[in-house]
Amino acid sequence: MASIRTARGPDGEILHLVPHQADALPSVTKRDLEQAWEAARDSALAPGRRSDAHTRLIRFSPPEHPPLDLMLTDGDAASWADAVDRCADLSTAHGISVFLRLLALVELMGRAAWARAWFTLNRAGLDFHPALLQAAALSPLTQTGGFAETALRALLPGGANQGE
Repeated sequence: MASIRTARGPDGEILHLVPHQADALPSVTKRDLEQAWEAARDSALAPGRRSDAHTRLIRFSPPEHPPLDLMLTDGDAASWADAVDRCADLSTAHGISVFLRLLALVELMGRAAWARAWFTLNRAGLDFHPALLQAAALSPLTQTGGFAETALRALLPGGANQGE
């Protein structure tokens, strides 16, 4: 897999130039996602951390397709990116994969009713069912960096019908 170039943009933003589509990124481990979640949560709770976060652009530019840009201007997402960069190195395909899976997991939990069976939100924070993290770590990504949801659901105990 070709390497990812990281550069600074004219306004100080961090650019991650990925020479392939998101669906070519590698799977990761459940522990990678646990560490990324912990780092993102700690960063979000740290005073002043969000305002210090760098705007980031992840550009997927495979030779045979037009480029696809993922611009992270939201303070929370930028803070999470900084945190994941420290623990998983966003200048690598592995680090970008961990980060996209974390974003996709949060998006999935907010949108998909079936996913609510796989996590608990309480006063202490968010508790993931280990099977959800394992499936998120292994599930293929789409060209736009989200989960291939049918494949993710098939990796959960009970398969695609779990949580209906």
